[in-house]
Amino acid sequence: MSHCKGRSMTAIKRIDPKYGQGIPKLLKKIRTLSCYRHENIVSLLVFGDEMILVYEHVSRGSLDRYLDSSHLTWSQRLKICLDATKGQRYLHDHQRLIHCDVKSTNILLDDQWNAKVSDVGLSIMGPANEHSSVTL
Repeated sequence: MSHCKGRSMTAIKRIDPKYGQGIPKLLKKIRTLSCYRHENIVSLLVFGDEMILVYEHVSRGSLDRYLDSSHLTWSQRLKICLDATKGQRYLHDHQRLIHCDVKSTNILLDDQWNAKVSDVGLSIMGPANEHSSVTL
């Protein structure tokens, strides 16, 4: 996590180039992810050839930390579900992506308990201008 005077907090992640796909394919995916802008998607703010990713910081962390407690009211839980659905719908309808790893650890909560979908990196790109179904 990083904080600069007059700036918002950020979350910084460094990717090991040995992990996963080749570097050119990974950089292409990162460039694509940096274009997504929606209030219910964690924003990738900056990336570089050094495989360092800078994301917006989502202060309350992941949803899984709160599911077993009585800290959340039912109306808050419903709002979180709706927010996560809006983020998923944006990915599906506007970016033609299927997330493929939706779980409580990939739903992050901000100060106002707004939910944001994270870890979009495992998504599958769907065909443009077609209605289709994918079986996983």
